[in-house]
Amino acid sequence: MFDWNDLKYFLAVAQHGSTLSAAKSLRVNQSTVHRRIQELERQLGCALVSRHPTGYRLTEMGEHIRARASRVEAAAADFERAVSAKSSELKGTVKITCPEALGPRLIASRLIEKFNARYPDVRVEFVMSDKILALGSGDADIAIRGKRPVESGLVGRKIADTPWAVFASRSYVKRHGKIESPAQIDHHSVVVFAGPLSDHPAARMLKTIAPNAQVAARADSIAALLPSVKSGAGIALMPVVVGKNEKDLVKILDLGSGMATPVYLLTHRTCGERRAFAHSSTLSSSTLRTCARFFRRGGANAAEARQRRWVRSEPQTCTPDRFVRAGPGTDQFSFMGPRPM
Repeated sequence: MFDWNDLKYFLAVAQHGSTLSAAKSLRVNQSTVHRRIQELERQLGCALVSRHPTGYRLTEMGEHIRARASRVEAAAADFERAVSAKSSELKGTVKITCPEALGPRLIASRLIEKFNARYPDVRVEFVMSDKILALGSGDADIAIRGKRPVESGLVGRKIADTPWAVFASRSYVKRHGKIESPAQIDHHSVVVFAGPLSDHPAARMLKTIAPNAQVAARADSIAALLPSVKSGAGIALMPVVVGKNEKDLVKILDLGSGMATPVYLLTHRTCGERRAFAHSSTLSSSTLRTCARFFRRGGANAAEARQRRWVRSEPQTCTPDRFVRAGPGTDQFSFMGPRPM
């Protein structure tokens, strides 16, 4: 059985009359054209071209099969177009993982409404967790994270900075009063992060500025943190966008630009390939790219309008981990992993 792919070399020689011109049209080496023509002739058991001083001419058999070969080529091209069109259909379910505190606000925002109106056949499913879920393994397709990625093979964009502040319940403030500086936190009861958030920048900052503060409670998520703070057990650092929406809480200390965490939108680099991806055999790479692009471009603006003070940020170079920018003047990056020692 001959290789159908060799027909394109035969047709290129038939059209251009030389292996050199055929090679240029196919963007391959001239020797490749020679080799594939010879292999096709060997498989068919007959000569298809003959060499002349002015170039190559088709033999009688070559002329006989030329029209049929052209139809095979046209059918193959039509087949490829059909597959490409089908794989480019925007439909399916895209799983987006995001922090627990951010998920409900994204769902309640007009951002999802706009996305559904624009892409009615694509369903967005939020996986709200402060745990880091693997992209491309079925756990999630897109990640919105409040920390720098540690896995290799991820591409994405820093879309915002989230400011943090110190919050307390109204009852706590009534009993203990407000604080004027970060150093005073050391004399208060605090609610701290534990589990997956124990290494969060906010957790590290609290340990630094208030190493002797009495720990009243520990929480492994923002959602778990809120009840303890609202009960009056202690004060805590939390995103301003979270605390401001809680009527039982008051901001007692603004930490300014010194405590603002980045928000990244990430995908796995393989979502750019033309292939079924992640958890669904019907989810196309086009669907993933479109969804990621929508949330990357419109997401920060919509979230800013809805959640107020999300500040667009400049691109950053991270060391020793390598964030390779995709182009000048952008904050898009590829995470390549730690530098080799």
